[in-house]
Amino acid sequence: MLPATVRFLVAALALLASTLAGRALATDEPQARPGTAGSGVHVIEPPMRIPGLDRMRTVRIYLPPGYAASGKHYPVLYMHDGQNLFDDATSYAGEWGVDESLDALAKDGIELIVVGIDHGGDKRLNELNAWPNPRFGAAENAAYTDFIVETLKPWVDDHYRTRPGREDTGILGSSMGGLASHYAIHQYPQVFSRAGIFSPAYWVAGDAVFDWTAAHRLRRDSRLYFAAGGKEGNDMTGPFERMVAQVRAAPGPQPALHAGIVAPAEHNERFWREEFPKAVRFLYAPAPPAREGGRAGDPAP
Repeated sequence: MLPATVRFLVAALALLASTLAGRALATDEPQARPGTAGSGVHVIEPPMRIPGLDRMRTVRIYLPPGYAASGKHYPVLYMHDGQNLFDDATSYAGEWGVDESLDALAKDGIELIVVGIDHGGDKRLNELNAWPNPRFGAAENAAYTDFIVETLKPWVDDHYRTRPGREDTGILGSSMGGLASHYAIHQYPQVFSRAGIFSPAYWVAGDAVFDWTAAHRLRRDSRLYFAAGGKEGNDMTGPFERMVAQVRAAPGPQPALHAGIVAPAEHNERFWREEFPKAVRFLYAPAPPAREGGRAGDPAP
């Protein structure tokens, strides 16, 4: 087994691969790559203020293809790292293709609004972590999540045709964004019923996240989609498996839960882009009838 210092460095490098996105975008000259965002994506103007942190933040909105003409109201998915979701020109290492994936899913009747919150550049690590870590500085995720719940969501519900109830509201992210999504659905179960938790950086929070999770129960109709890459290293996949086991072993009715480690996948946007439409199908497609002999939390085949 590798020494603890080496194992820590391996995990730290995986985390830095996503955190460098914020630092690069905060300091580099504008990128020359052409924009790839579809016509359903636009940026809210002006940027919004995060009250608890006194920072301004760009927010991006995706509307499904039939939004303008339908008059319908839609479920909403809140996502972190908005720069990486829709547009290759603003992404660090390639976009997730969220708009392309959702345009395709709309043909199958899965339509939703996505609200992408840009990360805070060199503040990303702090803003997406709710548990103090002496190596990485202050934990600011409580204030960031309060912003989503108390400022951003009411604004979105006022300005767009949303279905604002918790049963139609989800949150999803990767790496530090996976950690932040885990916090959000446990801290605000009355607001979020669905969470996509990709490659969560549980190791940043240490044992505190497990103790905290045990004290913050999910509601029985929650839906969780966990995913990690098999090549992300033991310091990522070990805590991932521990958390999935803890959630499954919690007393009482179980939430619907999918969890998978994808053997060839690494800690990068390519993996998350491929996993995104699978997660949306699980989180937002109508639940299938209960199978005889099945158990709560079994993923659909």
